[in-house]
Amino acid sequence: MSKEALYIGIMSGTSLDGVDTAIVAIKGKQIRLLDSDFLSYPDTLKRDVLAICQGQATSLKSIGELDHKLGKLYANAVESLLAKSSYNTSDITAIGNHGQTVFHQPDGDIPFTTQLGDNNLVAALTGIDTIGDFRRKDMALGGQGAPLVPAFHRYLFGDSESTQVILNIGGIANVSVLQPNGDVIGFDTGPGNVLLDHWCTQAFGQAFDKDAQLANQGMVHHELLAQMLKDPYLTRSAPKSTGREYYHGQWLDTQRAAIKPGMSDHDLLRTLTEFTAMTVADAIKPYGIGNSPKLLVCGGGANNPIIMSRLSELLPNWHVDSTDSEAINGDYMESMAFAWLAHCFVNKIPSNLPSVTGASKAVPLGVFYPAN
Repeated sequence: MSKEALYIGIMSGTSLDGVDTAIVAIKGKQIRLLDSDFLSYPDTLKRDVLAICQGQATSLKSIGELDHKLGKLYANAVESLLAKSSYNTSDITAIGNHGQTVFHQPDGDIPFTTQLGDNNLVAALTGIDTIGDFRRKDMALGGQGAPLVPAFHRYLFGDSESTQVILNIGGIANVSVLQPNGDVIGFDTGPGNVLLDHWCTQAFGQAFDKDAQLANQGMVHHELLAQMLKDPYLTRSAPKSTGREYYHGQWLDTQRAAIKPGMSDHDLLRTLTEFTAMTVADAIKPYGIGNSPKLLVCGGGANNPIIMSRLSELLPNWHVDSTDSEAINGDYMESMAFAWLAHCFVNKIPSNLPSVTGASKAVPLGVFYPAN
């Protein structure tokens, strides 16, 4: 029987709120979340990331410095996690670090993806072997390099007689569709919180809409909603993935310019909230198989009561709940996933799903950065 091993997963997503870390124990088909932590992004670092992730002009010096700063931040996040836990550096087999995506371009003549955060620094400063750069091997094999978590979701939730969809609502919303026959489909449905957070910051000076308190003061602007629903990404077939380089403030400004002026800031926020819920529901409706299809939600959007209630209303034949209802902490699902991806790399287990990403074959993902 395989021996239990401990891994740390690090995730910082498109929402740019901070760094999630998790210590997990993995043994065969069993995985346990042992401890978790969250380290906020310093305002200056968030500003630096935003300054380059939407295609703005930059320099090699700026990118190199940001890579270094992020590497130190991730190392600090690991140290913070271990300090609050009962575990030591020597207990951890490896770290799985996603890094900060600053540009993702899977389509076109020159596909590429860029995640920053120097994993040599992470390994050296923590003293723990680190696995990073998870996306580019999949892209080298013709895949989208995203989403990567559907393989983990299949590992977690297994088989069912009805469709199970795991929805992560971070900056971008992505789904893993687990079909009763064992097939797995996964893709980014479109924006999750990225536009909501952008408008909260711009209009209200807040990083996000806690408990949808601001959106609750507005009404859906149906003309703007209809305009946004024309976005061509939404009707593209999977495999597909997107990011902040596509859905950003300028995208929103273009949508608003196409309609008659005149709506309150609260109305715009409520409309963006509706847009996220509708695009998710429209994306997964065709996959509902069985008597009780299930939608399990994780990520920051699972804490938005408007999104959750609208998903239930838009999908009346589905059981809609958070992954917490299945004893999986939704706030740390993705950091757990990257701990598992590190486990797969160490044990030479293929961890991408060609049916999801479009890659030509399944392979272990990641690059090894030794501590010594």
